[in-house]
Amino acid sequence: MINILVVDDHALIRKGLKQLLEDSPDMKITGEAASGIQAASMLRAQHFDLMLLDINLPDKHGIEVLKQFKSEQPGLKIIVLSMYPEDHYGVRALKAGAMGYINKQSASDVLIEAIRQVVSGKKYISETLAEQLLNNLIGESQELMHQSLSNREYQTLCLMASGKSLSDISAIMSLSPKTVSVYRGRMLAKMGFTNNAEAIHYAISHHLVDSQD
Repeated sequence: MINILVVDDHALIRKGLKQLLEDSPDMKITGEAASGIQAASMLRAQHFDLMLLDINLPDKHGIEVLKQFKSEQPGLKIIVLSMYPEDHYGVRALKAGAMGYINKQSASDVLIEAIRQVVSGKKYISETLAEQLLNNLIGESQELMHQSLSNREYQTLCLMASGKSLSDISAIMSLSPKTVSVYRGRMLAKMGFTNNAEAIHYAISHHLVDSQD
């Protein structure tokens, strides 16, 4: 039996995943967490074969949570299950230690296949993500300046472009406005922009905010 921990702050998503996996006799959701802190506590208390991890968590960004868990438990198998398309966070998730990245709009059989593949020790990579990885490998994506950003800088860019104010971003990222301003400044410097408007135009034109809410 594959014991699975679901980390997602939406109760309906957790319930839906539980119902979906009930039909698979070889896997079961044996733990649910609504935040990174709660997930960390559960990981210390019991064993899980695999974690389904959302990017958007109330206390900490999913990529940061992913790095933390992989640092503490290198053998933990993690699949990122996110509302964001693969070209937003897919490569970043794999680099941070995930063994798979799945868009929440994917078919249910895709998730089940991915779980079995990852538990067997293999990475699960969709066709879209495979194409992106190939483009990165051969250098075709070097012109995409946002790829040089850290996860926090990238998150700041996306939230700015989705219309969030400094105070909004501060609350979402659980950081002080001063720290967010530092990330904003680093982001602008790395990308060669002189103001927010240029950064926002770039993010929108490169479809980085299609799925922002």
